[in-house]
Formats: sequence, C-alpha cells, structure tokens
Amino acid sequence: MKNILIIGSTGQIGSELTMKLRGIYNGNIVAGYIPGAKPNETIRESGPCEIVDITNAQQIADTVSKYKIDTIYNLAALLSAVAEAKPQLAWKIGMGGLFNVLEVAREMNSAVFTPSSIGVFGNNTPKDKTPQDTIRNPRTMYGVTKVSGELLSDYYFTRFGVDTRSVRFPGLISYVTPPGGGTTDYAVDIYYSAAKGETFECPIAKGTFMDMMYMPDALRAAIEIMEADPSKFIHRNSFNIASMSFDPEIIFNKIKEYEPDFRMNYKVDPLRQAIADSWPNSLDDTCAREEWGWKPEYDLDEMTRDMLAKLKEKFGR
Repeated sequence: MKNILIIGSTGQIGSELTMKLRGIYNGNIVAGYIPGAKPNETIRESGPCEIVDITNAQQIADTVSKYKIDTIYNLAALLSAVAEAKPQLAWKIGMGGLFNVLEVAREMNSAVFTPSSIGVFGNNTPKDKTPQDTIRNPRTMYGVTKVSGELLSDYYFTRFGVDTRSVRFPGLISYVTPPGGGTTDYAVDIYYSAAKGETFECPIAKGTFMDMMYMPDALRAAIEIMEADPSKFIHRNSFNIASMSFDPEIIFNKIKEYEPDFRMNYKVDPLRQAIADSWPNSLDDTCAREEWGWKPEYDLDEMTRDMLAKLKEKFGR
C-alpha cells in the first residue's frame, strides 16, 4: 500500500498522473489542488482531493499527516513562457514551494519527486546528445528555478537523507490535457489543428530541434524512478530522459502521412523561439537507462497515429 500526494494535480502532468497512480496503487492517492483550479469530475469521484497550495507549508504538512503520505509528487510550476511573463511568481512557486515540500518531507519522512526539464540547459551546453553531467546555465526564470530545484533536492538528500528523485522532462505531448504555456507546446497544438482540420500557425521556426516525449512514457518515467532500487543510483536530481527529437517540418510531414490535406504556416513567436534556441537539440539518457532501466516505448510514428486517433474521437471527426 502506498499513500501519495500529488501537488498540482490539475496541471498538464498532474491530471493524468493522478489517475495513473490510482490505477496502480492501493492506498490514499490524494489530488492536491488550489481553489482556482479544481480537479475534474473523474479525479474528484475516484479518490481523495484536498486543497494544497504549495506556498502554504501548513496545508502541505496537514495533508501529509492526515493521509500518512509516504511519497509527494511536487508538480506545481509555471511553464517556460508563462514564467517569463511572471518571474517573481515563478520563483515563489518553483523554489519557495519546493522548500516547503522538502521541509515537510524531512519532518515526516516522505519521498519527493520534483520534475526538472530540458530548460536547465542554456546556450553554452552541448546541443546534440547533451550529457547527463554538463554545464547548466539557463537564461530563463523557468530554467533557473529548475536548476536551483535540482541542487536543493540533492542538498536535502545529502544533508538530511530525504529520498529526492527527479527526471528532466523534454517537451510533453498529450491528447488529454490542453497545452499550458510551454515552449514545446506547439507540438501539442499541431495535432489539435490537424485533428480539427485547421491550418496550423507554427510559433517555432523550421529547423529548431527539441526533445519531445509522449505523455504515457512520461508518466511511466515518473512512476518507475520512484519504484527503482536507489542502491544503483549514481545520480538523483535529475536524470536526462529522452524519446524523440524533431523540428516543426518533421512533425508536420509525419502528420501529413495520415492527414494529406493538413496545412501549416509559420508565425514565429520571438520569445518562445529564443527559449527554444537556448535548449538542446537532443539529450543523452544513458545514465537513466543504466541506473534504473529507463526505456521509452513510443516513437514519432506511434505517437502520431495514437494522438490523431484519440483527438479525432474527442472532436467527433
């Protein structure tokens, strides 16, 4: 039996991870949310839900105590483009919130998963097959909070023995939760446009490669790393994980194999393009594969077939 708290259960990852965890484990799988973002009906009816604002340490502590939580999934964050518009809030949630979670975990002996991102890397990082251990010098508030979060999580493990673990997510693609303001979200939007029969306006320039991952693989990674034998860990916070890398032209042409009439124009967003240009083209996930057996299941073709089928069903086409 496991008792798990998901903070940020209504976000892009959280809404799907909550249901995935409830399908796997017996115990209290608690969906933590803030009043302005209530869980959907499925989440509310399938298990316990509690108001847990990550900036409120007492709310976190009370929920962990009430449900005897042994694992906290800390998913609260502002995504990259939104964080640039609201840097102070991004820091308050990303770092102040993480500090609250880690303190509660230290006091109550809970394990903590806090996702990191390809956003930790910057312009001086090797672009292709970016190594696990390399320069991390982001120029975005999102990236700054993620690097700082990796370091703080490692500190709480080495200093206090808190079982902190993390993966660096690439761009995540899902048919369940709408995009939420991330730089890689064009790769979600493009499928929505294709499934609706609309022309897509791409905010990212041709030739811009970024690592991407289908949500089922991302959910599996978040669960498998917390189940892994830590005696094999050399790293903890945070592991590169990878699945596929493409630019807008590659994903457009792949979609056209299934939707021949699909059309795309470019309308580059300077902010998102600048962020994308600072990120790696692809990640080397050898350490995750060797230390806890990471292996993706979806490639671009399998993801495209599944995304289009699910979205066309969703839109009644």
